[in-house]
Amino acid sequence: MTPLETQLLEYVGREAYEPLRAKDLGKKLGLRKRELTELQTAIESLITQDRIRVSAKGRIQPVAQPGTIVGILRKISAGDGYVIPHAPQRTGPDNDIFVDRHDLRDAQQGDEVLVRLSKKQRARGGRMGYVVDILERATTVFVGRYFEEQDAGFVTIDGRNFADPIWVGDPGAKGANEGDMVVIEMLRFPSHSQRGEAVLTKVLGPRGEVGVDTQTVIHEFGIPLEFSEEALEQARQAAETFRDDDLEGREDRTREIIVTIDPADARDFDDAISLKRTDDGHWHLGVHIADVSHFVVPGTVLDRESELRGNSVYLPNYVIPMLPEVISNGLASLQEGRRRFTKSAFIEFDPEGLPLHTRLANTVILVTQRFAYEEVLPLVHSHSRASSKHDGVEASPAVVELLKEMYALSRILRNRRIRRGALELALPEIGLDFDQDGKVTGAHDRLHDESHQLIEEFMLAANVAVAKLLMERDIEFLRRVHGSPALLKQQQFQEFVDSLGLPLQNPQSRPELQKLLTMVQGTPLEHAVHYACLRSMKQATYSPQHEGHYALAEENYCHFTSPIRRYPDLIVHRIVDDVILRPEGTSPISVEMLTRLGVHCSSTERRAESAERELVLLKLLQFLEDQIGLELPVIITGVERFGIFCRGVELPIDGLVHISSLPDDRYDYDASRFALVGRRGDNLFQLGQRLIVSLASVDLDRRQVDLRFVKRLAGGAALPKRSTGGKKRKPRDQETPSKGKRSSKGKRKRK
Repeated sequence: MTPLETQLLEYVGREAYEPLRAKDLGKKLGLRKRELTELQTAIESLITQDRIRVSAKGRIQPVAQPGTIVGILRKISAGDGYVIPHAPQRTGPDNDIFVDRHDLRDAQQGDEVLVRLSKKQRARGGRMGYVVDILERATTVFVGRYFEEQDAGFVTIDGRNFADPIWVGDPGAKGANEGDMVVIEMLRFPSHSQRGEAVLTKVLGPRGEVGVDTQTVIHEFGIPLEFSEEALEQARQAAETFRDDDLEGREDRTREIIVTIDPADARDFDDAISLKRTDDGHWHLGVHIADVSHFVVPGTVLDRESELRGNSVYLPNYVIPMLPEVISNGLASLQEGRRRFTKSAFIEFDPEGLPLHTRLANTVILVTQRFAYEEVLPLVHSHSRASSKHDGVEASPAVVELLKEMYALSRILRNRRIRRGALELALPEIGLDFDQDGKVTGAHDRLHDESHQLIEEFMLAANVAVAKLLMERDIEFLRRVHGSPALLKQQQFQEFVDSLGLPLQNPQSRPELQKLLTMVQGTPLEHAVHYACLRSMKQATYSPQHEGHYALAEENYCHFTSPIRRYPDLIVHRIVDDVILRPEGTSPISVEMLTRLGVHCSSTERRAESAERELVLLKLLQFLEDQIGLELPVIITGVERFGIFCRGVELPIDGLVHISSLPDDRYDYDASRFALVGRRGDNLFQLGQRLIVSLASVDLDRRQVDLRFVKRLAGGAALPKRSTGGKKRKPRDQETPSKGKRSSKGKRKRK
């Protein structure tokens, strides 16, 4: 052990030590700036020796002492909580540790905590414990509604994490008025024995005012908003010094026919496609990806701020980019008619779509034509191969031919993927409708058609090809991994499916799972079955570990195709540079560093997804707030002892119909049938049934909707399949083959 490792370990092991990031820890140790590289080496060495660990936020922590467990706290409405261990000590449903609210200290939702197991056990052997220490707060910043009482200011925190308002001191701080949405910094977290105290740091404005909800969510999730002036200056310098005619080390592909296909309102374009078919029937695909690594130098302020963000955040009508717009919407964006630097994956397929060979290269391209998704299929399905024009969109014969060939190959690749066992979950994603003032006027389920699938197949093919190439060269890289579901979860899903009378012989068989998912698509059971299947799976994450990707049925997979909006893709590009420029080289990034980056980027990805879902919900609730009594058709998506959960058919909202609003009867909960069964008459409420409900209440503080039963609709759970016009999108908390991105205005763009 080096002297620096010894010094580091001694400092981290102090009783009063508060977890710090490497740079701050270096300052505490009195290290000079040039010694920070040695510190990073020492940190990685101690991680390898299992002497220290790094949290998801990059803070250095001591390894848990024997008899204690580190995990993330998830609180429930009763005030108690469960700790989900980072490293499961056993398999099964009782891996999580129950903590009574009196044993939580002041730990809150999402905090990383150290727990010690107690001798008590719950029913069925469930483990119990108590919080020993709070290692890292999920956040100390919260957003809520300000009010005054007894000459003091209070804030009711949005959501359900805090039962009581937080005291913020003297009234009128920062000019806050009753009902304003405000940002607070917690000084003392509430517990069962003491109230919370905070300082009011910012007034966002009255709830309901345009833009306040967006700022509420941004602050609530702690999303970095502004770039530092130093980072912006580095981006501007990159723009000033960029020469698109300096082709040293690059292949000139500007004479090829290359197209982009994106949302109509997209501003940043990070991928483009070329395709040729030779006389032997082989396909030669070119996937050209914006070369962000040419502009973002490792170790610079610009790079560090991009890493901190981890990814772009796509909120309704608002985007927080990972990179300054001079790069994301300018230099690196593959705009039509502009020479742009790219990293290209050239993949050769046989006539059946089997990949034969992959080559990577630094290139320069010139996009021939840009298409919006909705413009592609009319040209693809046109009977003429001459110059075509549909709905004002015109393309040359050569471009039309390219689109037709792209469509043909994408169908071959897609069919091959499905036959190999890839899964496709078809859960809806909510799209909001806005008026000119930015207010929500309605909502809809986004559809996902063949024009999206066309591009996705090529992005998936490139991601797989790059991962396989790196694997073959024995180079460590940041993978996109999706582990196989736990056996118990699969068994529970099968029990659920059996209760619905649906066939599923083997839940471990992906082809059987996909057959089931396809069977229920377009029926009232679609949402419940697809969601239950989703919940039975693990979440996709970033890691250097070779775990494979379960949903895609791929052994090797990485993210290569979106470096403008995802930091992991930028990391892969830098490693690819090593492959291109030094074929015998190895990855310049250590496994320890890749592991840390994987944890961090997985965390920022979840943050972005959660923020998007929360803002969509908040905007929907504001839209519905003055429509109490509105009647709408719904499908029962969940059944509990206390009521039924429903999802709107025309307006995609989720809400609870409490058992007290059901027809006058005494109801028994039948878990085997997922139903509430009345003891009198013919009152049966079961998963998949269609109802008419009315909007009973909207609680903006708790962000929930209560519904009231009105009447049943005919048809029940066995409705015939409806035409959907294409696959629907899934929630973004779990990756499947059709996971995508959004344009700068928030509309979905592909993977």
